[in-house]
Amino acid sequence: MGTIAVGFLASRPGTIVPSSGPAPDENRFTKVVLADKLDEPMEMALLKDGRVLFIERKGALKYYDPATKQISQIATIPVNTKYTNKQGQVREAEEGLMGLIQDPNFEQNHWIYMYYADPNQPKHVLGRWELRGNELIEASKKIVLEVTTQREECCHTGGGMVFDDRGNLFLTVGNNTSNSNSDGYAPLDERPGQSIWDDQRGAANTNDLRGKILRIHPEANGTYSIPDGNLFPKGTATGKTRPEIYTMGHRNPWRPSIDSKTGYLYWGEVGPDASDDSEKGPRGYDEFNQAKGPGFFGWPYFIGNNISYSDYNFETKKAGPKFDPAHPVNESPNNTGLRELPPAQGAMIWYPYGASTEFPMVGVSGRSATGGPVFRKANFKNAKRPFPDYYEGKWLIVEFMRGWIMAVTMDDQGNYKSMERFMPGESFQSAIDMDFAPDGDLYVLEYGSAWFRGNDNARLVKIEYNAGNRKPIVQASADKTSGAVPFKATLSSAGTKDYDGDALKYSWAITGKGAAARVFTQPNPIVTFDKPGTYQATLTVTDAKGEKNSQSLTIKAGNEPPIVAFDIVKGNKTFFFPNRPIEYAVAVNDKEDGTLASGNINPAQVAVSIDYLATGYDPIEMAQNQRGTEASARFATGQRLINASDCKACHISDKKSVGPSYLDIAGKYKGDAGAVARLSKKVISGGGGVWGDHAMSAHPQLSDADATAMVNYIMSMGEKPTAAKSMPVKGNYLPAIPTGEKDNGTFVMRAAYTDRGTKVQPALMGEHTIYLRHPEVNPEKADVSKGTQLFITPNRSFYMTGDGAYLGYKQVDLTGISQIEVSAMAMSRVGATGGSVEIRLDSPTGQLIGQTPAVEVRNPSFGPPPAATTTTQGATATTAPTATSTSTPPASTTAAPAGGMAGMMRRMSQRVQANLAPTSGQHDIYLVFKNPTAKPDQILMQVNSIQFIPTP
Repeated sequence: MGTIAVGFLASRPGTIVPSSGPAPDENRFTKVVLADKLDEPMEMALLKDGRVLFIERKGALKYYDPATKQISQIATIPVNTKYTNKQGQVREAEEGLMGLIQDPNFEQNHWIYMYYADPNQPKHVLGRWELRGNELIEASKKIVLEVTTQREECCHTGGGMVFDDRGNLFLTVGNNTSNSNSDGYAPLDERPGQSIWDDQRGAANTNDLRGKILRIHPEANGTYSIPDGNLFPKGTATGKTRPEIYTMGHRNPWRPSIDSKTGYLYWGEVGPDASDDSEKGPRGYDEFNQAKGPGFFGWPYFIGNNISYSDYNFETKKAGPKFDPAHPVNESPNNTGLRELPPAQGAMIWYPYGASTEFPMVGVSGRSATGGPVFRKANFKNAKRPFPDYYEGKWLIVEFMRGWIMAVTMDDQGNYKSMERFMPGESFQSAIDMDFAPDGDLYVLEYGSAWFRGNDNARLVKIEYNAGNRKPIVQASADKTSGAVPFKATLSSAGTKDYDGDALKYSWAITGKGAAARVFTQPNPIVTFDKPGTYQATLTVTDAKGEKNSQSLTIKAGNEPPIVAFDIVKGNKTFFFPNRPIEYAVAVNDKEDGTLASGNINPAQVAVSIDYLATGYDPIEMAQNQRGTEASARFATGQRLINASDCKACHISDKKSVGPSYLDIAGKYKGDAGAVARLSKKVISGGGGVWGDHAMSAHPQLSDADATAMVNYIMSMGEKPTAAKSMPVKGNYLPAIPTGEKDNGTFVMRAAYTDRGTKVQPALMGEHTIYLRHPEVNPEKADVSKGTQLFITPNRSFYMTGDGAYLGYKQVDLTGISQIEVSAMAMSRVGATGGSVEIRLDSPTGQLIGQTPAVEVRNPSFGPPPAATTTTQGATATTAPTATSTSTPPASTTAAPAGGMAGMMRRMSQRVQANLAPTSGQHDIYLVFKNPTAKPDQILMQVNSIQFIPTP
């Protein structure tokens, strides 16, 4: 979250005044998992006695008991969860038990309302029951309202409910219309027999309850009345309108909420799947919406900020004129309501699969806008830990697919002003409902990764706010966690902290079976372990107010872990250079087993591997995982990209979800030479029809290379696992880039040995991994830096500013490196001064071992590329050899454009080299950017890349 933002305090109904002050620290919020392994949870009701009622799609009504911390089932509601399409295929529907809410007077009347799909007839039903204690009284059931539906095609059910302070019930109703034949654009198929693909018969029909948010007043006898103020007052166009309609023009409205001060209605709206604009209309957007009163919200004629679709003719395949949001007209033969509709209202927040220009913070990926509550502190007068005033009047919204919660700030008219991440360090994956409980805690119901099935990560969680003293954060570690007896371990409390700045007391307790407990009160004691066994070392830290926290680690005495060393005997230890051989040798030393050199350890017992990983791998993540098959190492980048994406929302490895399993995909396309290219394109653009009726989301933010890496990983799952062949423990290796891979990846060289264990301790593994990276390094990813600026619009630019700005790279081996080349540009239009680059060892003021000539200031031009290049010999520093610069002269400023911005940027780039004084071994390398005439914040140059060049 930002350090300063605007919140709101209510002064009188209908008005909001801003409050100021910094956002509360994220560490004041705690995410507590109350239950997991739920079976398709849908919506919850938060009772004043602390119980949490929730429903699951297949019909279960359950509750969480805060006293026992257990989940129990109350009843099973008979529901429909399937549909049969026109081809006679039975499919999973989105419908089932879809909505739940308690009556505003639940403590007196014990009524709850549930919205469900009738098990026998194609209709959705709003029912009311009496809940006595934890017993649902079946005889008390009243049918309040019914919505006629079709079950020939999927989807979109809505089902969210909220009461206002007058006892009016708002119910979201999905459009019950398929998008399967409209390519992700508006379903406007007016051909005979195609009405289930025409949403003009639903969402745009004033005489149909689908694609609406209804507003009714439930009565004591189980009926309902129509409150004043709905979209079509009683008596309006009788037989052409439904008086229950509050808002219309919805595709799939999700969880609604009411601002208790203003009475404004808020909800999330799931949009269509098109990934690109076309003649049919705009790409798909999801929306977060606000209704200050009744109205028409556009679908299926408009989306987002009233972006118009074309009146597409499905018979002729021709796009007609675009619809007019000021005067929308429903001329479909499937319309039973009014022809002329109210003016369309635009969305409050709208965003596509790709990056949003208007709302960049929402990110990219799959999308499913859920909704959330507007916080009003007055609703929680007796709360033990209410949220802080900072969130007063803010709308907290959660996104099912992207996993974030945003706090949306509005102005004094309730109009959108800004948004910021709430708890950015947390992810709320597959959040299907979110609301504040009467005790002030925020509850989130998470559906889980795979659709139409129970999930281990389907959870009920709550977020607690702590305005007072916070527990210490404890970190416990040791310099040695195993060894032959006797050995000494230095225990460390490094990283332990207290956010309130309290003085801390430390206590280490050492316990083990058959050993006397020992206690140390120093923060970092040295402990001797002289008897074999397994011990627990528990660090307990207490703050000045008595709050304490603990962390433990395991110490194993009786077996010294093996020491493995992967040594590069000849070659550079930081970089690889394609087709330049690397001489290596592995050494193993184990206190109990002996050494590899002496022959006590057989070379066959040592696992040695060298793998190439494409750019984007995480070396820390790789180091934490043992090497498996060759395929698992080769496709680690694709696996990482899949794990970081929204793929898990629709796919799992070995079981069908809403989409096919990865194993099924690999099996279907095995042996198909063109499959990788086709599937990679489909990952980016989206699509459907191969595995069922659910379309796959588009991912336009992915590059072709990333999509290909993901598909290659999926296809590798179809390969039979083979034992990884170990390489020799010493030899020469020629680093060659695998066919089809980019050359800016990393070679991972790993050796591992598992010892034989002892009588008292199991076997231990030792390993050593070396990462040899490409010699071109990214200036943005320097280990340390000073005087840098990164801009991402209108294109990505990384600038060095002020004399003495620097980039530092830690522990770089300079063995065999003779030059460093910097690709940079200094353009007059950004006021750049140009300058030279010094190469220094171990600090920005350390030994100077090389210097480039100056990067010159040039004027940008879109002219043609020059016919020739020039080479300029530069002056040398007293401790450095000659420096050279190779660059292109400025092009004509009057020539016609050639190559656009990208071409101009390439031509403006200058490559300058610094010849290095002979240096060997590992050092911290600093590139110091110099121009004594530059002002402190003035741009010297834009740096594009840095390359380490070996001696020829």
